Formats: sequence, C-alpha cells, structure tokens
Amino acid sequence: MSAPVALVTGSSGFIGRNFTRYLREHGWLVLGIDTADNADARDFFRTRDPWSLRFYDLVIHAAAVVGGRHVIENDPLAQAVNLELDAGLFRWARVVRPGRVVYFSSSAAYPVHLQGDQGHRRLAETDIVLPGAGGDVTGIPDSLYGWTKLTGEYLAHLARQDGVAVTVVRPFSGYGPDQDESYPFGAFAGRAARREDPFLIWGDGGQARDFIHVDDIIAAVMELYRADDNGPVNLGCGTPVTMNELAALFAAQAGYAPAFEHVASAPSGVRWRVAATPRMYQVRRPSAGLEHGVRQALDHRKRAVP
Repeated sequence: MSAPVALVTGSSGFIGRNFTRYLREHGWLVLGIDTADNADARDFFRTRDPWSLRFYDLVIHAAAVVGGRHVIENDPLAQAVNLELDAGLFRWARVVRPGRVVYFSSSAAYPVHLQGDQGHRRLAETDIVLPGAGGDVTGIPDSLYGWTKLTGEYLAHLARQDGVAVTVVRPFSGYGPDQDESYPFGAFAGRAARREDPFLIWGDGGQARDFIHVDDIIAAVMELYRADDNGPVNLGCGTPVTMNELAALFAAQAGYAPAFEHVASAPSGVRWRVAATPRMYQVRRPSAGLEHGVRQALDHRKRAVP
C-alpha cells in the first residue's frame, strides 16, 4: 500500500513546520511550499507542472503573512497577500480535487464587539454566519487580517458547494517550543530564557487569550480529517489566561523574580478572546497543559544556545 501524500503550504512557518514534521513521522509523503525556501504557494497554484497537478490526500493550507500583533496593526496591507493565497488555493482545488483541504482560519475572524471585558463571552462557531449559509455576517472582525480569514472561510464555503472537500478550523492562541518572538508566548519564552529584568508586557497585561499547544492543534485537525468533518471548529482549551498571568508563569518556571513593566503604547489587541470548545471536544480534548508548554519552551531555548 502506497503512503498517503500531503501538501503543506507555509511549511516553514510555525503551524506548517510542525504539521510537516508530524505527517512525516507518521508515514506521509509531504511536499512543503514556503517562501523561506524560495517557493511561493501563489506560483504553485498557478502553474500546471506535474507536482501541482498530482493528487494529494490532504492539503494543509497554513500559508499566510504573519508577524503577530505588530504587523496586524502597523502594516495591515501586508495581509492582502493572504487574499491572493486563499483565492489561488481554492481555484487550484477546483481543478485538482484533493482528498481534503484543511483551511486554517483564525479566531481573529470573530466580531470584535464580542471580545471585550463585558460578560467575558466565549466565542462559539455560530457567532459567525456566512452569506448564503443561513444569514449575513454581523460584526467587524479583527483588522484586515480578520477580514482576510473571514473571506477565506467564505471561499471555502463556495468551494465546498462546488464539490471540494474542505475543513475550516479556527485556532485561538497556538503555541509551542519553537514559536518565534513575534507572538506573546514566544516573546515571553525568550525574555524568561534570557532572564530579562524588567520583563516587558505589552498593554496593561489584562488582555486574556486561550492558549493551545500546537501538538493539540495537529491532533484535532487529524481527527477532523479522518472524520470528514467540514467544520468550522474552534481549536482552543476554553481557559482564559491573561498576559500578566503568562508572564508570571514564565518567570516562575525560569526561577527568577523580575519586575514586570507594562508598555502602554504597544499594540495589545482585544481584551478577551476565549473559545467555546464543545465542537472540538467532540473529536479531541487538549492534553498539553500550559505549565508543561512553558517548561518545554524554556528547555528548547536552553538547548538552542550555542
């Protein structure tokens, strides 16, 4: 029996490289596409060479312009590339008809007005209703990045109507040992590993996020793939953790007591972004605790020091 074949776009990014590693470790043949390797997914989707026209059992579409909150708020037009990537993906999928496409949307697609301190509401998949799928979109998503992901979900809906198998997932604050420092978890891991004092926290530190380990994201996606589940499905733990709490956890695990200094002028995003998780828990419960993830990230950085 031949090995299953996967295409991973954004294969050098955080989600992409971890997914590529997982699939290869589990016997998949993987073609990775990433600009870090001088391969642009937009070009791949436009060409008609044998690699782009072959059948793929699974497509993990993780290619996107990234860079965390700083890029989202200070260079919004950079996110326009995401629209090109997603449109190219779904045009290509109509021709190639892969076994299943997994479209990585984002919790940023949810309406911002639901993500304040008022009521501390957990965001449910039904809080987004796409045109033609039972209603109209209500509420503004988080910046242009959120709009691109919302548009990508609509393209996924249209592709599904055209017979393309598509699963939509909405990760919340994914993290892992190798996450770079453009994201809060990676930044805090770096500061704690370097034992920085003062320890900087953007905003007032009261903004809450729902952290989920990348291994739990991958495990849940694979369960959805095997179940032919179209989603959308939130990927989160349903547990709010403030930036102040995360910073304190990193400092404690690193074994020091820095002064915490808040940077009021730095972008800090919405106040409360936490997932409602019943849909995810039907297929997979997260198994990695945040304390374990913090220790793992610190150990990873210690090993990376020459």
